[in-house]
Amino acid sequence: MSQKDLRDEINEEVSTILGKDFQIDVTTTTTVPHSSDGSITFPNLDTKRQGAKLIETCVLYIDIRRSTALNFSHKQQTVAKLYSAFVRAMTRCARFYKGHVRGIIGDRVMVIFDQKDCFSNAVHCAIAMNTVSQHILNKHFTRNEVECGIGIDYGTMLATKTGVRRKGVEQNNYRNLVWLGRPANVASKLTDMANKPEESFKYPIVEAGFEQRNFGILATGPDWKWREIYATDFVQQLTVEPLTHKMLHNDPTFRSMFTSERTHVRIPKTKPILMTEAVWSGYKAANPTSVVVTNKLFTEITLSVPAYRGKVLAGDPFYPDLKPE
Repeated sequence: MSQKDLRDEINEEVSTILGKDFQIDVTTTTTVPHSSDGSITFPNLDTKRQGAKLIETCVLYIDIRRSTALNFSHKQQTVAKLYSAFVRAMTRCARFYKGHVRGIIGDRVMVIFDQKDCFSNAVHCAIAMNTVSQHILNKHFTRNEVECGIGIDYGTMLATKTGVRRKGVEQNNYRNLVWLGRPANVASKLTDMANKPEESFKYPIVEAGFEQRNFGILATGPDWKWREIYATDFVQQLTVEPLTHKMLHNDPTFRSMFTSERTHVRIPKTKPILMTEAVWSGYKAANPTSVVVTNKLFTEITLSVPAYRGKVLAGDPFYPDLKPE
């Protein structure tokens, strides 16, 4: 096959799939589908149809913080053992709270829940995962502290298959479902932002004192008005007198100044579990007397999340019964 033949075949396939007569048959479900579900199919270019399933539920992601540093600071065999232990432990937590693992990429695990009790199961699963990562994994992996980030969102997810059907040794590589929907994107972004240290920087500030004129009388000393001015702005307010070469301020009432330092927090320190307002509202409605709710173990934080404008709740709770004795 030549490159021109490849070009023509790809162009024809893309035109078929994106054509108006190609149909996506969507079936609504309340349980998390599996890759063997007959209603979810690869795109069929002959019938011009493809099957997919839609579910409204919670999506949870968890991964290990500083995984790149771990790869550089440990032998490959050590990192492989850590990842295996991590994925196995998180999968056990997911199954215990009726979650379905539907994606494992390196140290990131994706869990989707059946619609029934999805809020309770997702939050309880997150707390269990947080406990296990802090108190069980760290008990055995003593060379570095294992820290994890967890993100949860709620909404509509579409399960489908993409690519082509393959046979032979490559068949298993094409068995996983592709999950499409905003909850997966938001939960993934929350996971990236969870359990991160504060990101801040320091900058100089000028405290400038100016005399005040009250009815034509100049106030002095403690009665001066002090203003905080960015250092660059303050410098721009200065000029050099041509004859005397003295430095002058453009405000004649300027009398004194000193410098200090301020800290700007670009991204605040975050806790291990982050969830959207929809998840927290659903959990509270289902568990109004839970200790998680009554003790306010999750609180609202200010966090800018791409593609999401709602509130974010953060927490670091754990289950005492899951901690090793």
